[in-house]
Formats: sequence, structure tokens, C-alpha cells
Amino acid sequence: MARERKFSTQLLFQTGKDLLLRHGYEGFTFGMLADRLKVARGTIYKYYENKEEFIMDYMVYEMRRFLKDLGDFEKSEGFEKQLRELLDIIHKHSNIHQILGMNQQIPAEAGDKVRSNKELLEKLHMEMYGRFQGFIKQGRDEDLLNPGLPDQLVLGMIFQTINIPNHEGLPKTEWLDAIQLMICHGIYKNN
Repeated sequence: MARERKFSTQLLFQTGKDLLLRHGYEGFTFGMLADRLKVARGTIYKYYENKEEFIMDYMVYEMRRFLKDLGDFEKSEGFEKQLRELLDIIHKHSNIHQILGMNQQIPAEAGDKVRSNKELLEKLHMEMYGRFQGFIKQGRDEDLLNPGLPDQLVLGMIFQTINIPNHEGLPKTEWLDAIQLMICHGIYKNN
């Protein structure tokens, strides 16, 4: 049996994140988590009744970190500066959508804590989208956004940039500059 030792919440969640990204919801087990942390599986059960409870707790933790990193980006002067800050933040948290997507696989019947965290996660999502609406409003107020494009499409395109592979291996700053140029000016050269 592995020797028990204490671990931080940050280490617990980082290890859980790595395993969830590698194995998905179905493949993730407390046994894997305990092995990686070099503790007995029972140690994990001291904190969580089941994997669903752990995953939901982790999702709330991750969403709060994301919202904290968002800080007051929408208070920056000018839409283009806000856009760049947003790109930096979403690329820093590039796995958040993959992890949060697992929420749909977790049944609310997995316990009161799971149900409570699902409700909290929904509130945090609403807070996030409210902040993004302010960002879109800023772009519209500055008359920078195409009025024919729905807000959700604009936000969707920005968030989908995390899925574009950087096959050329451009440095992050160059890569984000190119993404911002593409979002703001498209693929046509200026005439």
C-alpha cells in the first residue's frame, strides 16, 4: 500500500486535470489519481465520495481561476486592448472548455454536493457571459464590430481560436498577434 502523505488542493486538481485530459471522464479513476499522488486510494475518499464529486469540485475551482484571471479586462481602455487581454487569458486556460464539457456527462443524481456544484457552475457561467456581453458592447459602442454579426458568433470565434493548431511553432506573442489580426481584419489584404 502506498504511504499516505498530504497534498495541496492545487496539486490534487492539477493531477486530476492531467488525468482527465488524458483519459476523459469515463477513463478517470480514483486509483489513477491516488497512484499519481503516491497515496492510498482511501485517502482520496476522505475528501470525496465519488469521482463525480471530485470532478465537479475541480470544475468550480477551474472556473473561479478563469474568472479571477479575467479580472477587470473589460475595464481596459479600448476594445482592441480588451480583445488582446481576452486572447491571452483564454489561451492560458486553453483546456477549460474540454474540462467543463464533462459537466454534461456527470449525473446530478451523484449526490447533493454534485448537484450544488452544478448549480454554482451555472451561476459562474452566467457571470462569465455577462462580462463578455460588456466586452461585446464595448466593441459595438466603438463601432468596431460588424453589425451583421451576432454577439454569440463573435464570442464563439474568439473562443475557438484555442483549437487552431500552431503547426509553425510561432512564439505565443506572435501567434496571438496573428489571431487578433485575423479576427479584426479577416483574411483579405487591405486595399
